[in-house]
Amino acid sequence: MRAAVLTEFGAPLTVQEMPDPVAGGGEVVVEVLASSVAPYAGEVFGGRRNYPLEPPVVPGLGGVGRVVSAGPDATRLRVGDLVWCDCTVRSRDDALTPDITLQGWSSRGEGGARLARYLHDGAYAELMRVPTENVYPLPAEAADDPARWCSVGVYTIPYGGLLAGGLEAGETLLVSGATGNLGSAAVAVALAMGAGRVITPGRNRAALGLLADRFGRRVRPVELTGDEDTDRTAMSAAAEGPVDMVIDLLPPAAPSSVTRAAAMTVREYGRVVLMGGVGMLGGADLALPYPWIMRNSVTVRGQWMYPRSASVGMIRLLASRALDLGPERVRAFPLDAVNDAVAYAAAHGGPFDRTVLTPPAG
Repeated sequence: MRAAVLTEFGAPLTVQEMPDPVAGGGEVVVEVLASSVAPYAGEVFGGRRNYPLEPPVVPGLGGVGRVVSAGPDATRLRVGDLVWCDCTVRSRDDALTPDITLQGWSSRGEGGARLARYLHDGAYAELMRVPTENVYPLPAEAADDPARWCSVGVYTIPYGGLLAGGLEAGETLLVSGATGNLGSAAVAVALAMGAGRVITPGRNRAALGLLADRFGRRVRPVELTGDEDTDRTAMSAAAEGPVDMVIDLLPPAAPSSVTRAAAMTVREYGRVVLMGGVGMLGGADLALPYPWIMRNSVTVRGQWMYPRSASVGMIRLLASRALDLGPERVRAFPLDAVNDAVAYAAAHGGPFDRTVLTPPAG
């Protein structure tokens, strides 16, 4: 098979011939039809994000494909099935606190690194080997546009955060980082889940306008000034009532003050879910006042990625059209143009912009 390989951090990816993967017990081999290219992929491959990838490696965050072969313990998957391959892989020998790796992308701790060395390669290839439990059947309609259905991976991340925070129908949600790629996805998912209104702070007027135009009166844009107190007051006013939940999806370069201003709009007994990258590249960490958390009985929790059930839920939301993929702006690149795709993704990382590799085998 052919695959795009990161030979060393800072070097362009190179398309090479590699041995075809073989499914063992508990594994599936999939022909990759489409795989998303994250807007920050160039930062990962350049080493700026300090991700624990071990080159040489085939990167890539999951994708849409067709089953080529499956191990003997697969009871329902069949060769030719159209599937979503989830990159979030969990170890099978600890049900309470499993080690996690994002196949072909990142990992957590030494256990996650060991898992990554076994499931080393990701989706930027014609074929990939995936754990059986990470393969999810897609509706037949996804075959008409696999590149568009790669958005499953983008939407499932904030969906995991909204599930963690227990978002309920009719509630008011504030999305910190709403004008970004993942933040805008959180807005769409929250509304599909029945949020009554969504507060969308940001500095990008065009992106704020796009969110308001797409979703209408349930979205309340707030243009940020950079002054923490002023912005907190403006976000609270836009809610026209209590903010039930805040989810933060800001990137590593964002100052912690922006996350703090958003978090402290939440009501008494409200919930704050942290999914972004604040502090990952140095700089000030998030400092929420102890008395404010305690006296207001605020729940603050972190969430990395999502539970396994989230992929099923997201596919159902998309198949039912509760969440519409139609407005996605999708740009597809062949495998040979992988470096062009990485550059394009970096320049087109706004709301509902998707960059996709389409490397089907010949």
